[in-house]
Amino acid sequence: MRPKRHEKFHGRVEGAGQRCGVPGCREPGEFRAPLTPGNFDGPGEYRMLCLDHVRQHNSAYNYFSGMSPEEIEEAQSPIPRREDHGSGKRFSFADAGDPGPRWADFEDPLDAIAARFKTGASMREASQRSRFSAAEQEALHVLGLGMDADLHGVRKAYAALVRKYHPDRNGGDRRHEARLTAVIQAFQRLKKSPVFA
Repeated sequence: MRPKRHEKFHGRVEGAGQRCGVPGCREPGEFRAPLTPGNFDGPGEYRMLCLDHVRQHNSAYNYFSGMSPEEIEEAQSPIPRREDHGSGKRFSFADAGDPGPRWADFEDPLDAIAARFKTGASMREASQRSRFSAAEQEALHVLGLGMDADLHGVRKAYAALVRKYHPDRNGGDRRHEARLTAVIQAFQRLKKSPVFA
């Protein structure tokens, strides 16, 4: 089965009703071609071309036309850059503190990108762990909390565990006294933590 005409060529404008914009061409103009290539800022002005002439137009297009070698290098860089319009300073993601892996160390660019995200995640985990001392980390474990806990979460977990293990809530059963003591000590340690100061 033959594909429908509008499915075969992406970008075709069905029913444009114009002739090709190239003088002397009698084919229908079904494809938009910008008159002024450059930075994309909306559709802008365009002319309608036939398939053969839009192919010629596209093959002659050079994105880097008129750019200096430095501008071409910046446009091809895998590290995006943007202007800070308030202060006029340039911001680069390369200046953001974490240099990440070197591209030259990888044959496949996707491996380099994966290593970049893996490095960022492990650094975040390490920074969260380093927020708490070893004793505080153990106290968080006793309360069943992770390294991203805040004081509100600590209080909430403490209250739930006290209700669960207190003998008054268990009909006088004292089998959970050791666990209750550990929960109370963990809370006492964490509420004094400099992290929550």
